[in-house]
Formats: sequence, structure tokens, C-alpha cells
Amino acid sequence: MQSFITHYGYFALFVLSVLSSACIPIPSEVAYGFAGALCTTAITGHARFSLVGVIIIGTIGSLVGAIIAYEVGRSAGRTIIERWGKWLLLSTKDLDRSERWFERFGSLSVLIGRCIPVVRSFISVPAGIAEMNRVRFAVLTTIGSAAWVALLGGLGYAAGSNWKHVSNDFHYSEYPIIAVVVIGIVLAVYLRWRSVQRENAN
Repeated sequence: MQSFITHYGYFALFVLSVLSSACIPIPSEVAYGFAGALCTTAITGHARFSLVGVIIIGTIGSLVGAIIAYEVGRSAGRTIIERWGKWLLLSTKDLDRSERWFERFGSLSVLIGRCIPVVRSFISVPAGIAEMNRVRFAVLTTIGSAAWVALLGGLGYAAGSNWKHVSNDFHYSEYPIIAVVVIGIVLAVYLRWRSVQRENAN
């Protein structure tokens, strides 16, 4: 990834930003942090990027990827659940409940979700399924993405030649978050399976 960014500059940063927001868990903290480090002369001997450019390109790419995931969720999410939901232990009632929840807390979920590793790659899909207002979704995604890119780019810029050490810290900090997400998914599947078993028994 770092080699891709070094060789292809802003284009690589844009592509990685799109992918990381479109349900492909690219480690964006590494991409943006490294791009921030390339705004200094510590890595290659000259500044490859400007920090403002990194924030703008990263935010635009994130928005594009998020919109793609949102539209997929909006156009096909309900159909997928109605057709194959039983294999996913989901029903249209579950979908209705999740949509009501998203109507109440969706804005906060999108805004905060854009700043959480792993979650930021997938948060756009439920927003699309719930048919969240497109303008509100785009605005919240832009704000959250800009904050995330600015934070990581700024940390990379501050790290400079110490970027490799900071990058390792990012990797270590991801593990607890990934563990919590995995445990949450397993628990949700188990509880849903128990619920289906009870419904079938009745």
C-alpha cells in the first residue's frame, strides 16, 4: 500500500479512499498517516503531498466510496434480505426494526461510524437500506471523513521520519476494535439463532 501511494500519489490515495469506504476494509489509518508523512521531507527527501491536498482527496474519495455502498444498500439491501434473509437469520421484521432504529440514531451512527476503523467501511450500507436522506448522509459522511483524514494525516505529518513506529502502533490499536466487532457479530448471530429457534418451536 505504501509503495502504491509513493508511486501514484494522489490517484492512489483517491482509489484507496474509495475502496476503504465501499465495504473493503482497507487500513485507512495507514494510508492517510503515510500520506501525511509524505507531506514532509523525512520519507523521500522531498514533500510528495500537501496536507490540505491529502485531506481534500481523502475526503472526496471517502465520500464517493460511501455513496456507492449507500446506493447498493438502498437499491438492493431489502431485496437481498427478502430473498435470502432466512439464510442470514434475518426477516423483513428485523429489517423494519433496524430501519426504525436507524431513523432515530442514524445521523449519529454515520457521523461517528466514519471515524471508527472497520465500522467506517460498512456503515453506509445500513444507511442506504434505511433510506436515510441522501443529502444528510452526504453531509455527515463528508464531515466525519474530513475529521478522520485530517486526524490521521496530521498524525503522519507530525510523525515524519518516525512514521514506521507510529504505523505499528496503529496496527496494535486496531486489534481491540476488531475483537469487539467480531465478538459483537458472534453474539448477535447467537441471539438471533436462539430467537429463530423459539419462533419455530411456537
